[in-house]
Amino acid sequence: MTYRAKAACPTHARTEIPVRDLNVVIDEPLERGGTNLGPSPTETAMTSLIACTNVIGHKCAKKLGVDLGTISIDANCKFDRRGVLLEEEIDVPFPEITLTVNCDTPASQDDLTRVGVETAKFCAIAKLFEAAGTDLTVNWVKTNA
Repeated sequence: MTYRAKAACPTHARTEIPVRDLNVVIDEPLERGGTNLGPSPTETAMTSLIACTNVIGHKCAKKLGVDLGTISIDANCKFDRRGVLLEEEIDVPFPEITLTVNCDTPASQDDLTRVGVETAKFCAIAKLFEAAGTDLTVNWVKTNA
């Protein structure tokens, strides 16, 4: 499969990218000269990781017969801004990311751990971050008693 995209760049800070029948807007906040119509490129990367973990996690849970119940995902991301500030080239802009996948579920913690192991095998965005050198930790946590 090959993805193709053709973006319009109406300002130095805003990029508009048609995807399927949607128009994705990636923008900088006002304080960085943007129009704040969407997340920044780095925020988009982080939110893509969260969304991919959700989607692939649910697919893996279904395959394993695990009911995830209701989930929420908390992210803690260390970001080395020196690169985007043009201070110096940075090899690993996101040196460390921890996701906590909170599951209000009847499933056991062992089941959630199995879902996490499978998700790590298939989450494309997690694979991108890890290949770039990010220390990525994803904790699947049972939140109900």
